[in-house]
Amino acid sequence: MDLNQFLVSTAESAQRKGPHDRIVMSSRVRLARNLKDGAFPGWAKKPERVRVLELIRPAIESLPEMKGAFSATMDTLGPLDKQLLVERHLISREHAARSAGSGVILNRDETLCVMINEEDHLRMQALRPGLQLRQAWTAIDRLDSELERKLSYAFSNDLGYLTACPTNLGTGIRVSAMLHLPGLVLAEQINPIIQSVNKLGLAVRGLYGEGTEALGNVFQVSNQMTLGESESSIVERLEKVLSQIIEHEENARQTLLEKKPKTIYNHIGRAYGILANAHSISSKETMNLLSLLRLGVEVGLFPTMQGPLVDELFILTQPAHLQKQHSEKLSAEERDLLRADMLRERLKPVSRPVARPGGGVPGVDKTGQA
Repeated sequence: MDLNQFLVSTAESAQRKGPHDRIVMSSRVRLARNLKDGAFPGWAKKPERVRVLELIRPAIESLPEMKGAFSATMDTLGPLDKQLLVERHLISREHAARSAGSGVILNRDETLCVMINEEDHLRMQALRPGLQLRQAWTAIDRLDSELERKLSYAFSNDLGYLTACPTNLGTGIRVSAMLHLPGLVLAEQINPIIQSVNKLGLAVRGLYGEGTEALGNVFQVSNQMTLGESESSIVERLEKVLSQIIEHEENARQTLLEKKPKTIYNHIGRAYGILANAHSISSKETMNLLSLLRLGVEVGLFPTMQGPLVDELFILTQPAHLQKQHSEKLSAEERDLLRADMLRERLKPVSRPVARPGGGVPGVDKTGQA
């Protein structure tokens, strides 16, 4: 099965809506599981990993939710296909480095994805647009329950589900949300927020998870410990923290618009100017400038532009997605040139940002309501 033909189009993906999606770009709930009669992937030799893969893969493919799913072993996927999946946050960077004995299964609408033989035998996740942690948890819990009737999991009455990493021990759950926080970054309030979240036992990471930077002012917030707390309480605790972060971000945006409107207009205007006129631009710079463009759309500075266009450009301008549009292999310099060409073309119909004299924002009142 051809991955390129299977994946949802970037335009369709960008159109997906969810609660609080101005700030919460997506919600994810992931479960880690292992089989009781197999060595964990990090210790297993290739024949053992292949045996586990051949046991797990048909069990997942037989589930009703995975009817018509994309299913492949990692050694049959090329580097570009693997990177496409990473850029869409469907697999981890670590799993992209896997080869024989590992696999991936993805449902039709890209809301359920299972990695086989990553750090654990099973890393299964549910994804939803906006703030939908409970919905994601319900979906992955159902998938897990169905799969547990087909496979024997490694489980201890004292410790819960056994995992390769001690931080996943117990429930094996990782609940996370991808947040777009340009207001807190511009207001220089992001570091205190991160410190406060860390004190609550939650982790804040960059765009692609642990060890990555927050490109485009996008941060991942997730639980750190999974032992001694139920899945529902973890979901509820994260929901409460996310609600507070959303409120802080909204307040930061409104305060900046009221007290430093010219500063905001300057950042957004410069971002538009570069994106709409550059002839060479890197992926990193593009992500950071698109973040400001997205903020501009949300506060009403671009009456002729819709948010989904920016979200689609977030995806399309990443290296693998850019490479996918061209048959010949591109160097980094060539990608920078083609990325700029695409941005100029896609932003050609978009008029320059419009701000009212005196700092007012079109379509937004003093309470920040549209």
